[in-house]
Parts: sequence; C-alpha cells; structure tokens
Amino acid sequence: MHTIRESADRRSPIASAAKPGITLAAVAVVQFMVSLDLSVVNVGLPQIGAGLGFSAVGLTWVIHAYALTFGGLLLLGGKAADRYGRKRVLLLGLGLFGLASLLGGLAQEPAHLVAARAAQGVGAAALAPAALALLTAAFPSGKARIRAFGVWSATNAAGGALGVLIGGLLTEYAGWRWVMFVNVPMAAGALALAWRGVAAGPPPARGGRPDVLGAVLATAGMTLLVFGIVRIDQDSWTSPATLLAAAVLLAAFVHVERTTTREPLIRLGLFANRSVAGANGFNLLTGAAMASSFYFMSLYLQHVLGIGPARAGLMFMPFAFAVIVGSVLAVKLGYRLAPRTLLVGGGLVTATGFTWFGLISSDGAFATDVLGPSVVAGIGFGLCLGPLVSIATAGVADHETGTASGLLNSSRQIGASLGLAVLGTLASNRTGQTVTPQTLNDGYALGLSLGAALLLAAALLALTVLRGAGSPSRADQADDRDLLAVRD
Repeated sequence: MHTIRESADRRSPIASAAKPGITLAAVAVVQFMVSLDLSVVNVGLPQIGAGLGFSAVGLTWVIHAYALTFGGLLLLGGKAADRYGRKRVLLLGLGLFGLASLLGGLAQEPAHLVAARAAQGVGAAALAPAALALLTAAFPSGKARIRAFGVWSATNAAGGALGVLIGGLLTEYAGWRWVMFVNVPMAAGALALAWRGVAAGPPPARGGRPDVLGAVLATAGMTLLVFGIVRIDQDSWTSPATLLAAAVLLAAFVHVERTTTREPLIRLGLFANRSVAGANGFNLLTGAAMASSFYFMSLYLQHVLGIGPARAGLMFMPFAFAVIVGSVLAVKLGYRLAPRTLLVGGGLVTATGFTWFGLISSDGAFATDVLGPSVVAGIGFGLCLGPLVSIATAGVADHETGTASGLLNSSRQIGASLGLAVLGTLASNRTGQTVTPQTLNDGYALGLSLGAALLLAAALLALTVLRGAGSPSRADQADDRDLLAVRD
C-alpha cells in the first residue's frame, strides 16, 4: 500500500494536494448557478418591465446584457484562469457574480438592472471556465473522471431546466427581485467551498507580456457577433454592418494570433486537436437546437395550448429529469463505450425526440406532444453532456485547459444565440401575418424540426471528426483503482 501511495503521489502531485469531493461540490454549485441564471429571468420579464418602467425594446437588454458579456468574454476568462490561477479567478468571478446579483435585485431603474446583468456576465465568463478546468485537473482519468463529469452534466442540465420553474414560482410568490437574489446564497456557498477545499494548484506559468491586442480583438469581435445575432429578430436581416464588423475583428484576431511574438490569447494549434475542434462544433450545433427548443416549447404551451406560465414551467420537469437519467446512464456506459460513441448515440436519440416534437398540433395533448418527446430528447441530451466536456479537454496541455473550457462555453453561447435568431426568424416567416393557434403551431413545428436536423448534423460531425477520441484505457482504469485504494 505504501508503494501504491508513493506511485499515486508521483503521478499526480496536484490531485494529491486537492480535495476532489469538495472541488466537485463547488463546481456543481457553480454550474447549476450559471445554468439557472440563463433561464430563471425569462418568466419574470413582464413583472420586471412593469416594476422598473422598461420600454418594450429596452426590456430585451435584461437578457442581452448578460449574453453579450458572458459570450464575448469567455475566451478571456479561460486565458485568465490559465495565466493567473484557476482558483483565484474562480473566487473573483464568484464574488463579482454574487455582488452583481445582489445589486440587480436592489435595482431601482432600468439602467441599474442592465448594468448588474452585464456584471453578472463578466463574473460568469471568469468562473465558468475556471471551474471546469479545476474539475478536469481534480479528476484526470479513469472512472472517477467519468463520475465527476456525470455530476457536472446533471447539475448543468438541472439548472437550465429548473430555471423556468424556479423563475415562475419566485416571481409569483416572492416577487421578481428574487430571480436575482436567488444567486446570492449559491455564490456564497460555492465561494466558501472553493476557498477552503479547492487546491490552488501549481504556480501559473508566466510567459511574456499579455496579448492585450488579441484580447481586445477577440472580445470585441465576439461581442459584436453576439450583438448582431440577438438583434436579428428586431432588425430582420438588415444589420449586415454589425456582422461585417464582427467578421473583420475576428479575422484580425486570427491574424494577430498567428503572427504575434507574445503568448497568444488562444493558440490556434488547439484547433488541430480533433477532440477540441469536434467537441466545439458538436456543442455549437446542439446549443442552437436546445436553446431554440426551450423557446418554441414555452411559446407552444402558452400561446397554442393556452397553458399558464406556472403550469408550463412544471411541464418542463420531465425533460429535466430525463436529462439526469441520461447523465447517469452515460456514467455507466462510459466505463465500456468510447465518448464518441456516446455523443453519436446521444445526438441521434435527441434528434429522434426533436423529430417527435416537430409533430406538435394545435389541438395537441401533454402526453403525446410534450411528455413523450421530452423524455426521449432529455435522455439523449444527458448522454452527450459529460462525454462532450471530457472530449473537449482531452489531449490539451494542463496550462491550456482553462482556455479550452472557455472555448467550449463560448461555442455553446454562440450556438444558442445563432440558433434562436435563425430558427426563430424561419418560424416567424412560416407563421406569416395571420396569427392564429394553427399558424403559430406551424411555425414552432418547423423550428423544432430544423432543430432535429441540427442534431443529426452534430451526430455526423462526431462520427467523422472524433475518430481519435477512444474509450477509457485499461491503464487509466487501473490508475483510478489505485487512487481509490489510496483513499480507502
């Protein structure tokens, strides 16, 4: 046993100093909080608008301010985690996120809430990649890694799915301000766990001067891209200048990253890693499909079937539970199957559920039009989440896992924004000028069917690009058994 302990310590000095269980708990709370915040505000928007005096157009910035800063600064957050230390960046991000949530709940004017939401996005952009990098370092291989990413997947999905229900309940029974206040105790709890139980890790690598130009170009380009996408539904396709400016800035960023003599913000060679490229492409497509599905099904339940917001929130619960079931199933299957196999299978199962969603009718019923496809799509999506994150950081150097994690989060945000804009526009065109339950149903059905096509494309991408992402090796599983024996 003494020999095993010495071998384990030599293999992973960081893991031996860390407390993996506490790290997992802190990361789970962080991911639940970030996922929750993406959806918890939506149900309370009418009450927020009435309470603070937002205009119809101004109210959209309660959502856009968070999406723009979160999506635009994720790469910078990942780089900061690699450069300045993951635990340090995580703690700073949690502090900012919690403080911004408190100030948002106390807002007295529209500008106050929009500024608080933007600050929440900055905090989330810092803490999300740092938390995922800490999880990757704490669980480097074997069965423990599979279980850890299974827990991460479940909390990620539960936060997003429960956000609609929690937002509705808080708004109705406690007031809209609590959709902001709810983040404060979660941020405080995660901060306490991370402060006491997460290892600081090795000193961060100190290279040359920071790539300030690259950071500015990347952040500005991504922010303009997300801004152009989220404004498409209001400006139709008449805002090419914004998208052109984003393209120019991002092209300039690529040029700078290829030619800079300093340490780049993101090493473009990362995309030569098939796991990184394939996982982010898969994430982009599934993010577009899943974000659109929440939007279309929420509108279908309320505008077509005439169901109130509270009951509509409850009807999202089968999907949330199904995602958890799929995540647990992915853990069990992950001991024997390659991550790529789970991604392909999960993508196909989710596409099947979306195809079923596409059959919704204006006189539909919960059991046939909502419950059935929710269970199928939820299980399939749960199968994808853990393996996706594991693949996205596979083969990445330890000092770049924060950057890889930020890239994965960024691809999901961009995919979600792009999917909502494009599929929403196509669905609106199908609905036409005459708005009836039947025409609305036709538009939503088209959007959900197109989501199924995106998921099929994601499965095909995983099948063709992720050929090198194999199943857990026997050596990894043997190492994991040794580490478990040390803990026992």
